[in-house]
Amino acid sequence: MAMGSSSPEVAAALLLVMAALAGVAAGGDIVHQDDEAPKIPGCSNDFVLVKVQTWVNNREDGEFVGVGARFGPTIESKEKHANRTALLLADPIDCCTLPTAKLGGAVLLVQRGNCKFTTKAKVAEAAGASAIIIINHVHELYKMVCDRNETDLDINIPAVLLPKDAGNDLQKLLESGKVSVQLYSPDRPLVDTAEVFLWLMAVGTILCASYWSAWSAREAVIEQEKLLKDGHESSLNFEAGGSSGMVDINMTSAILFVVVASLFLIMLYKLMSHWFVELLVVIFCIGGVEGLQTCLVALLSRWFKPAAESFVKVPFFGAVSYLTLAVCPFCIVFAVIWAVYRRMTYAWIGQDILGIALIVTVIQIVRIPNLKVGSVLLSCSFLYDIFWVFISKMWFHESVMIVVARGDKTDEDGVPMLLKIPRMFDPWGGFSIIGFGDILLPGLLIAFALRLVLNLALHSSLISIIQSWWSIMNCITRGLRAISINLYLICLYVVHLLAVVLNAHHVLAQWAIEIYTNFFHLFLGMIGLPKRHYSLVTFCGQWLPMVLVRHHS
Repeated sequence: MAMGSSSPEVAAALLLVMAALAGVAAGGDIVHQDDEAPKIPGCSNDFVLVKVQTWVNNREDGEFVGVGARFGPTIESKEKHANRTALLLADPIDCCTLPTAKLGGAVLLVQRGNCKFTTKAKVAEAAGASAIIIINHVHELYKMVCDRNETDLDINIPAVLLPKDAGNDLQKLLESGKVSVQLYSPDRPLVDTAEVFLWLMAVGTILCASYWSAWSAREAVIEQEKLLKDGHESSLNFEAGGSSGMVDINMTSAILFVVVASLFLIMLYKLMSHWFVELLVVIFCIGGVEGLQTCLVALLSRWFKPAAESFVKVPFFGAVSYLTLAVCPFCIVFAVIWAVYRRMTYAWIGQDILGIALIVTVIQIVRIPNLKVGSVLLSCSFLYDIFWVFISKMWFHESVMIVVARGDKTDEDGVPMLLKIPRMFDPWGGFSIIGFGDILLPGLLIAFALRLVLNLALHSSLISIIQSWWSIMNCITRGLRAISINLYLICLYVVHLLAVVLNAHHVLAQWAIEIYTNFFHLFLGMIGLPKRHYSLVTFCGQWLPMVLVRHHS
């Protein structure tokens, strides 16, 4: 169904390209260099993002995002409780000495540099400012910390650091009229629903791809056995012809994966620029078109079987089905539209569709032949992730994986080799993301396991399969039984300990213990524990706390 025999090789190459970002995840909202700056009295705030809402001539304008300092008071979390205050530009701009004009409770806008953050905050407070906004000299957010030897940290105004671009925009607003600002830091929701949907998307992709891979392998085996039973000589060449569309990973390629992926990641890190991101977008679109047309042809071939089984010879691509020719233009147009409008609000939908189609196709084409290769591949990927996310900071002074994932050196919102979902119920917005490799690599192993299970089921008797499953369930039941007994002992110990500490002869406490014990006896019977063990379990749970309490008293 794919376009010619070159598709597996193209997909295998794309696997290396996409999986080079295997460990990519959201790198957080803040870049910081204060790992060795501990909390000290007067400088112990938790770092929070701060929204800076602006008004120009009493008309609501843009909103900027900064980070609060470790010193000073906490910033209001409710927008309705935050005060709208006039904004003034500091003179001198660095605010290392007292401003020439009286501030009268205004928020002071200053430039970073020439003195410490705490010095700027003290000077602004002494001049009568109600808060201070510091413009960073780079485009990232850095956490404002205190020196170890600082003692005079009685600062009573909040301090916020803005990135360079946001600070410059805010400074330009001051030139256009009277500006007022509102500082507040809304809390994030306890549960990130985007993470839940992203997990469901990743797991669903792996399940669909694995079942497709296993079902295709099963149909190929069944077809081969039919040919062998019919005595067709053509069956001798079935394996060579039927598996030509698949690429098996061997031990050498599993080990070389780490080297190739590392080189590709370093290349991304060093060459990351606008034009290089555009090149990655083109590569992603090519892979997305291949994946999308493969998936669509596989789905539509059940309804348009004649078109799927009729082929025409196309230069360079070889024999191509009429169904593929009909679907391919739609896939190309879809990818081009996404590439052109990828900066739009809802462009993540197109990116996820292309990405999922590519992942499903790669898991269908690239296969792990045995558990040994799978173990080596995942172990090498595990070490690769740890090195480029954490250890790379020692050499590059920043996490190479996270910098590449975020696209820090470009104006793009990260590289396209990601699945992403917007945080719809988060006041801070943003996206929850996961790299293709985090789905591809586990998916290859799961697809191998599912193919193995279906192959065993195909060649094994029903009795042996039932016996195997019975053994597995028996082991699980024994494990649950052991866990249940331990939980019972812990719960019973806590109940008795409370009863002994409060009043060992309290009637209500004794009733609660009896009801709990009888209920759990019923549960122990349900999980299959022999009745002769009930007394031993209950004895341990009832008398152990008594002995311990008397011993401590």
